[in-house]
Amino acid sequence: MKNILIVDDEQDIVESLKFVLEAADYSCCCAYNGEDGLRFAKEIEPDLIILDVMMPKINGYKISRLLKYDNKYKNIPILMVTARSQEEDKLIGEETGADEYITKPFDLDDVVRRVDKYLKG
Repeated sequence: MKNILIVDDEQDIVESLKFVLEAADYSCCCAYNGEDGLRFAKEIEPDLIILDVMMPKINGYKISRLLKYDNKYKNIPILMVTARSQEEDKLIGEETGADEYITKPFDLDDVVRRVDKYLKG
């Protein structure tokens, strides 16, 4: 079973994502701030990470950059989630190595489709 790490400081978003992803046969691990998210990413080496941008302690851009520039973790797909939809933010997300950029509010089925693309494709 593929393991997904969900990192977001909004508990309702984490719960919603966890629910639909587990229903789609994925196992999920959750973190509610950037510090825990980065630690879990290194400890469990998930198959994919869903990462919020704006979080306490360490933001998503920094986590993405730290993981993508480390040979051990650089191949883990990162789906960046943010309420900020400006083109500039998307460019920053791409520069930090994020594989996809998902804007809040998002469609849960769309997120599952994007995850499937990486893990079942």
